[in-house]
Amino acid sequence: MNTIAQVISPEDLLKHWQGHRNLTRRVIEAFPEKEFFEFSIGGMRPFSALTSELLAIGGPALKATVEREEKPYQESSEKLESKSDYLKKWDEETGEINEYWSKLKIEDFSETFNLFGQYNSPIVENILYFIDNEIHHRGQGYVYLRALGIEPPYFWER
Repeated sequence: MNTIAQVISPEDLLKHWQGHRNLTRRVIEAFPEKEFFEFSIGGMRPFSALTSELLAIGGPALKATVEREEKPYQESSEKLESKSDYLKKWDEETGEINEYWSKLKIEDFSETFNLFGQYNSPIVENILYFIDNEIHHRGQGYVYLRALGIEPPYFWER
């Protein structure tokens, strides 16, 4: 008999990821407009650039995964000029993630996919990378907010 070992359901994994996305959205909201685009510490990129990376991974990478399209990583050429542009795009991507997530079958999570043509791993590991990468960059945003004297959202309120 074939069985699939499972620790967390796909629905709960999506809920976990979307909880992180909700928190990252609140970090974006906490930035003053100017600092969102200009503030950095120690040579790190401004939070707008980090957010652009997250936008290039979330929805587009999940779509590529579902469609099994091995295309190189590429940030959007769409010009986002304000924090509200970023938030609008963030919300659009949230919808895209939900749309493509619904197309994944439980069997897909253990299949190997060559994400961006360079990360040949089981799909579940790629999804965990999406989440881990977002947490990493959100942590940078927390450091920026604290340096600006702004209290960031509580990390546990996802």
